[in-house]
Amino acid sequence: MNMQQHRTAPRRRLLALAAALLGATAAFGVALPAQAQDPYPSRPISLVVGFPPGGSNDIVARILAPRLGELLGAAVVVVNKPGSNALIGTDFVARAAPDGYTLTLASASPLVISPNTYAKMPFDPVKDLTGITTVAATPELVAVHPSVPANNLAELVALSKKKQVTLSSSGNGGLPHLAIELLRTASRGDFLHVPYKGAGPAVTDTVGGHVNGVIMDLPALQALVKEGKLKPLAITNTQRSPLLPQTRTSGEEGFPSVLAFNWFAVLGPAGLPKPIVDKLHKALLDTVATPQVREAMLKVGVEPMTHASPQAYAAFMQEELQRWGKVARDSGARAD
Repeated sequence: MNMQQHRTAPRRRLLALAAALLGATAAFGVALPAQAQDPYPSRPISLVVGFPPGGSNDIVARILAPRLGELLGAAVVVVNKPGSNALIGTDFVARAAPDGYTLTLASASPLVISPNTYAKMPFDPVKDLTGITTVAATPELVAVHPSVPANNLAELVALSKKKQVTLSSSGNGGLPHLAIELLRTASRGDFLHVPYKGAGPAVTDTVGGHVNGVIMDLPALQALVKEGKLKPLAITNTQRSPLLPQTRTSGEEGFPSVLAFNWFAVLGPAGLPKPIVDKLHKALLDTVATPQVREAMLKVGVEPMTHASPQAYAAFMQEELQRWGKVARDSGARAD
């Protein structure tokens, strides 16, 4: 044996021993340490919100994230990527690696309304995303500046037939935009849609009196209503909101077809492995069922809403795509 062989012989024997031990472990079904299996999740999860802070999506995401992180055993970090009615943030998730570490808390606007109002979409909400479940829903609220001489929706419609009424929204082609188109079509009133880049500036200009009113998710408006800075006229739902029990529904005001409610769902990129989807689905249902989470949602005007399976959610989304597609076609609403 030469010097080189003498030096490498012990190393070869150690490698052979390691291989033998590994083979024995597999043969007898001995589990490897959990760290070696890299269980999901083993690092923080990004929950992308396609709207700026302060809007309904952001509010719901921040209510969910702490408890969801506890149940999953990893931090869930809310990341705001606003723009184009949440298309930018949702597209970011659609292009992410399907490993469960990049998810989105999305809503009706980017998932079922924009596909019907944009001539070209950056992603396909059915093919490019993996839906897991809805988590909550909230109605739209029709509210006006206190100076507007209308105390309910019927009076606002009557006013619009005497002079044009301006209504702001968070942007072209989103749910509030189509809710305004629903109202205009159903009432035949002279309503002018005034789009803004997000809920924040739309509400600011309405409170400032630069536009007559606004249609938006209840959570984004309810604090301003309580402060007297906005006057609530109608809830666009079949039932009144516990937060505004005196505010009548659009149906009670004589416009039952003006039905618009937003819903929020958690999705990941297409190709998300089934074990990860199943784990996230269970954790999300358990999160929404947590009393503190439900109480926090109801406090801001959001109602818990989940689906029993990802397949049930997929069927619901298809129904919503068709429903809002008809509204978009009938009204001619476009985002571009």
